[in-house]
Amino acid sequence: MFSLKSVKYKDILDIEELFIPSGKVSCIVGESGSGKTTLIKLLNNLISPDAGIITYKETPLEDINPVELRRNVVMLPQSPPIFSGSIRDNLLMGLKFSEKPLAADEKLNAVLMNVKLEKALEENAEKLSGGEKQRLALARVLLLEPEVFLLDEPSSALDESTEDLIIDMLVSYSKAANKTLVMVTHSQKVARNFSDIIIEIKKGKVISKKEGIE
Repeated sequence: MFSLKSVKYKDILDIEELFIPSGKVSCIVGESGSGKTTLIKLLNNLISPDAGIITYKETPLEDINPVELRRNVVMLPQSPPIFSGSIRDNLLMGLKFSEKPLAADEKLNAVLMNVKLEKALEENAEKLSGGEKQRLALARVLLLEPEVFLLDEPSSALDESTEDLIIDMLVSYSKAANKTLVMVTHSQKVARNFSDIIIEIKKGKVISKKEGIE
């Protein structure tokens, strides 16, 4: 699905070759500052490499309309924005930005249930806790139903038990819907237990790529 060849970005990344397959869960691990977030930003053209070629489904990213690419390859940053207004407003915001049909309340409540957020749609989103805001942002991304999810530390604000529930849901959903999930995580346990492929980055270079779960 994604292929990177001789990709360089400033003094942050220097990747000779990397392939990320479709329909799999790929976890990107490495110490803080190793270039993990930069890598997934490159994958949906939020930033462009200084050298090298990145392709998505065998087409160079530079030949794909960025707006169209980001409809299919959606990134959730580590500190996603929460907009003023209700939980419903926040859930619908992503659909509005992507110019996709708005979802009915029934679907909105279902996706909240998926991320274990037991809140009314009318509640003020800005009054949620940090972990609740992270789950709300994740629900907003799930509603978009893209081909690829790029998630940067999607469970960083969650306690361990909630983390397991949410990551398990994400992985199960991705596999059932034949989606591609690329996830930056600080947790070796998450990578070991949930990924098909573990990509380790150190000082901007891919130092290993190995199979995760069987």
